[in-house]
Amino acid sequence: MIIGTGIDVVDIARFGESLERTPLLLDRLFTEAEKHLPLPSLAARFAAKEAMAKALDKKEIFSFLGVEVFNHPSGKPDFRFNGEMAEYLKSARIHLTLSHDAGIASAMVIVEEVP
Repeated sequence: MIIGTGIDVVDIARFGESLERTPLLLDRLFTEAEKHLPLPSLAARFAAKEAMAKALDKKEIFSFLGVEVFNHPSGKPDFRFNGEMAEYLKSARIHLTLSHDAGIASAMVIVEEVP
């Protein structure tokens, strides 16, 4: 059974301007492992976290730093959770897809309950 879905799109240049204008934003949105990535990848990860928040619809447990987006050796993107989110999602299957092209980054998330 699907628990929730979420999608988000980010204008990469505008996101970069936000990061330049508010340098502490990088620390509030991204884990240490994510911060070093190029701007298009950061924008896609931000979109993934926003899509995850929409799919969960659990504002009380969502935290940008409680969600890390990483890539498997194959290149497939995935989430790593910690804190309350990890506990809440321990029996869920999460599907994530990312894209960035033509100045736009996007992400789609499906949260599925595992029987």
